[in-house]
Amino acid sequence: MCGIVGYIGRREVAPLLLEGLQRLEYRGYDSAGIAVTSPKTAGLKMVKAKGRVRDLEAKVPARFKGTTGIAHTRWATHGAPSDVNAHPHLDAEGKVAVVHNGIIDNAGDLRRKLEADGVEFLSETDTEVLVHLIARSTAAELEDKVRETVRLIEGTYGIAVLHADFPDRIVVARNGSPVVLGIGEKEMFVASDIAALVAHTRQIVTLDDGEMATLKADDFRTYTTEGTRTTAEPTTVEWEAASYDMGGHDTYMHKEIHEQAEAVDRVLRGRIDDRFSTVHLGGLNLDAREARRIRRVKILGCGTSYHAGMIGAQMIEELARIPADAEPASEFRYRNAVVDPDTLYIAVSQSGETYDVLAAVQELKRKGARVLGVVNVVGSAIAREADGGVYVHAGPEVCVVSTKCFTNTTVAFALLALHLGRTRDLSVRDGKRIIEGLRRLPGQIAEIMEQEEEIKKLAQQYADARSMLFIGRVRGYPVAREASLKLKEVSYIHAEAYPASELKHGPLALIEPALPTVAIVPDDDLLEKNRAAMEEIKARSGQILAVAHQHQEKADHSLLVPKNEDELDPILMGIPLQLLAYHTALALGRDIDKPRNLAKSVTVE
Repeated sequence: MCGIVGYIGRREVAPLLLEGLQRLEYRGYDSAGIAVTSPKTAGLKMVKAKGRVRDLEAKVPARFKGTTGIAHTRWATHGAPSDVNAHPHLDAEGKVAVVHNGIIDNAGDLRRKLEADGVEFLSETDTEVLVHLIARSTAAELEDKVRETVRLIEGTYGIAVLHADFPDRIVVARNGSPVVLGIGEKEMFVASDIAALVAHTRQIVTLDDGEMATLKADDFRTYTTEGTRTTAEPTTVEWEAASYDMGGHDTYMHKEIHEQAEAVDRVLRGRIDDRFSTVHLGGLNLDAREARRIRRVKILGCGTSYHAGMIGAQMIEELARIPADAEPASEFRYRNAVVDPDTLYIAVSQSGETYDVLAAVQELKRKGARVLGVVNVVGSAIAREADGGVYVHAGPEVCVVSTKCFTNTTVAFALLALHLGRTRDLSVRDGKRIIEGLRRLPGQIAEIMEQEEEIKKLAQQYADARSMLFIGRVRGYPVAREASLKLKEVSYIHAEAYPASELKHGPLALIEPALPTVAIVPDDDLLEKNRAAMEEIKARSGQILAVAHQHQEKADHSLLVPKNEDELDPILMGIPLQLLAYHTALALGRDIDKPRNLAKSVTVE
């Protein structure tokens, strides 16, 4: 969940690394550091700082020269944020510098052995173990020193290594945590995310687990941890550097909420087949005969991706009439689930690198399951591991709190549900109806954005709440789950989501004037049931904000959402609640793009 960036070439490295760290700060922002060297200078120079990248930048001396370097922005796992615990870490002689993403499971055992041999540790991190193991290796080449070390460790890692005796190279390795190489003209880059690379090159190579690479200014080579050479062909990244700019908005979250109409149009583009009232999803690698043999669908994701999967499961059941459910990948991978050959498994991840989801995919593949990926990043680990899948084409999402990627993921599930439905028993008429609904989505999202000032005023009224309850039935419940998560992530207000049908089974005890309730009230066959739930809340003097297609008399406030097809309504109903969470956080003065204790790409357990 941290950010790595490295460079080797002819340019002064410090400004490049600091720029890269700024682009990666959403992956970790409690401390940062930089180490540089050069074939023309002796030894390594390093600066580290607790806090944001700007705090590090203020500490870097004006004459911090070098043409090779590695840098890191941290999200703490081992040891509290501090200058000492920040990466890079150095050995006692100051010859070896390492930056690391991931968690070394056997760090405690290795640390005790090293301490018994007289090694003194300065930090509380697991990463420092790597530094001392590399420094103590008797291998002649840096590559062999790193290879010997990674064979000793258990856990996940994405690492970049500098050595004062080998100033002409950076050695990197990956196992479970992303490492991406950027190929330039007589210069090479490395990062944990392409966001740090696209300003300088769009030619990238993504390492696989168990793979290493050596970068020199004019060349790179890849190989396994066993030493076998691998063939790595660069691919071209579709996103440009401008995609990572704020574009005139005050925050990335605000920008990304407002990009949703365009993003949804992008995920639909070129996929609709009007002739047969279906869609083309060429990356599924699933023909009609195989699709008809599916007896169940299991969707796996974490956090927002899990909630998108809940909406997706409902759409698959409604449109394709295949039993479907969603489950947190972090739970699934530990419960020794029965893997059914007639079940289609779908892994959902914005980054395509979420460790819990990736580990679940690997376990499913080991057991012979068919797995599809629904991801945003082309060439990501889950995309490569899966048998096929759907790219959601949301574009880069920089804010830690996911908005446009959630919406695009739900639309991607609508496409998949329509595809499976038309392969089975969904009529041409219903297929056409869903396609027409999908085409209306971008315009309806734009309509919702026109209500922002009204939503901002409501947010200011609710910002004093210490807790909020979100309720919904069936299609509305996953929307309530995601809206609750958004509010707590970005505003730090406690929020809980509950099925509206379960109110009388316990949660009604919480209702009082000081606890506002947000009710998801679509205009569908459960409208009167949802109104009855609001009656129960009003009878106990509770405040209600209804998100609905028509004004609700029992609600204190109503946010009206354009009506689409019943199956597609959940895609729209969460969007005004993204704005509510945003403006609530703004009213409270929160750090909206970088909420406390969170990072964007969760590549550790």
